[in-house]
Amino acid sequence: MLTHAYWQASRAPRYSLLFALPLLLCYQTLAVVVPPGPLGGVRNGADVLLQRAFMWLAGSQGPLLFMICLVGTGLWFVAKDMRAHGGRLSPPVFGMMLAESVALALVFGIVVGGLTAALLGTPPALATRIGAPLGPGTALMLSLGAGIYEELLFRVVLVGLLAWVARRGFGWGPPIAGAAATLGGALLFAAFHYIGPYGDPLDVYSFVFRTIGGLFFSALYLLRGFGVAAWTHALYDVFLLVR
Repeated sequence: MLTHAYWQASRAPRYSLLFALPLLLCYQTLAVVVPPGPLGGVRNGADVLLQRAFMWLAGSQGPLLFMICLVGTGLWFVAKDMRAHGGRLSPPVFGMMLAESVALALVFGIVVGGLTAALLGTPPALATRIGAPLGPGTALMLSLGAGIYEELLFRVVLVGLLAWVARRGFGWGPPIAGAAATLGGALLFAAFHYIGPYGDPLDVYSFVFRTIGGLFFSALYLLRGFGVAAWTHALYDVFLLVR
């Protein structure tokens, strides 16, 4: 059973953001060293979207500016949190966070698949993926990128932005705005997987599965923080894609 101290500490920036840092470093390293596939170099789509926003601001220096802002902001939150708590870290907390993420990743498919089956019945045979097959290195890279960048884009940025628009633009109260933002973010998260040459064929069953998955990850982000949500997402994709 998770203790109250672990529950609070693992959500704090000094643990949550530092725990997510290896995902970012491994993804960026693999993006450089993995050979290009038949369609050229492949990167996680959420990473590409975030970088394009910075390229619109800074041109060719956009990706570098994006990485500086991403790492710099994260380290600022970590340093601020560590100063508030005496500058100490407990290594066992990271081990417990990893064990929790592995357990959640293993349970994710069962829970979300069961809910989807309850709504739509027996799942159909898996559809054939569009585009060239992914090698193990590319699959690993994209899995890690999904954990770090899709959680950043769809949970941290998008759900927060949709909730702000719902409150300020429509005058909705926080509970309704939060629920609407979570659902909207989950729908956009599901639709995102059918875009581009490596996107999946669009079908109702997989769309509903991913929408429920988006709701699951949003709840996980709110309850357990960014680090556990990112690692759970990444590990689930690794278990599913890497062969």
